Amino acid sequence: MGNRTSKYHNQRVARNGRIFDSKHEAGRYTDLKLLERAGKITGLKTQVSYLLIPAQYENGKCIERSCRYVADFVYWQDGNLVVEDAKGLKTDVYRIKRKLMLKEYGIKIKEV
Repeated sequence: MGNRTSKYHNQRVARNGRIFDSKHEAGRYTDLKLLERAGKITGLKTQVSYLLIPAQYENGKCIERSCRYVADFVYWQDGNLVVEDAKGLKTDVYRIKRKLMLKEYGIKIKEV
């Protein structure tokens, strides 16, 4: 994991064989695993990628890479799909991706 300081001063944390970008995210994972064991949620997944804008090509050459949103957690609760982000700082890029998730998939990201 190293001792490198991150851009937003979060500390990477290892928990249950996984590495999380922050203590907050690792703590939320622990909470969600407990909820899953208790049967309150199902199908918990981490780092789920959603394509927001496909790559752009011109004459067979990629001129713009694709744009993706990677959800911290995705699970089912009461028959509803929940896409969750353990948010510390809401950057401008995140705000745009949040809007694109709603537009492209009809998914409102749950921020914790």
